[in-house]
Amino acid sequence: MLLDFDPDIVGIASQPFWLFWTTAEGKARSHTPDYFARLVDGSALLLDVRAADRIKPRDRAAFDATAEACVALGWRYEVAGASPEVLLANVRWLAGYRHPRHMRDTVAVALRAGFATPVGLLDGAEEVGDPIAVLPVLFHLLWLGDLHAELDRPLHPEVLVTAATVGS
Repeated sequence: MLLDFDPDIVGIASQPFWLFWTTAEGKARSHTPDYFARLVDGSALLLDVRAADRIKPRDRAAFDATAEACVALGWRYEVAGASPEVLLANVRWLAGYRHPRHMRDTVAVALRAGFATPVGLLDGAEEVGDPIAVLPVLFHLLWLGDLHAELDRPLHPEVLVTAATVGS
């Protein structure tokens, strides 16, 4: 889900292929990477997801072989650990608002203007209109990255939302 949320990623494939090789001991091995992602700039990312404390020596050998293959192809390779639960929960919530049906242009314009400086989520939504009508658009804009909030903290009525990237 985090790959889908990343604006630099334009395409994703789950378990995209099998990689086969022979170990130094002459044994046949194979590995299926977890994800392939195509990035906006045309480059590629191959990703395996495994918590560091769950990587056994056999896994490490498979990841090393996969990294070698990626070097040969000019792809980036990463082994990602478990993502923070709060971040995953927030992104899962926002994913429910990814569809364009949640966009209402007049509301979106008002939300972008209303969050030009950081404002609490619910206060900003109420300034624009009825929260029942405004919140789906607000969540859609958060999904798109047009609005920003710290997603490593639970989304709640007081979480600060801004139209500007923090630090810019």
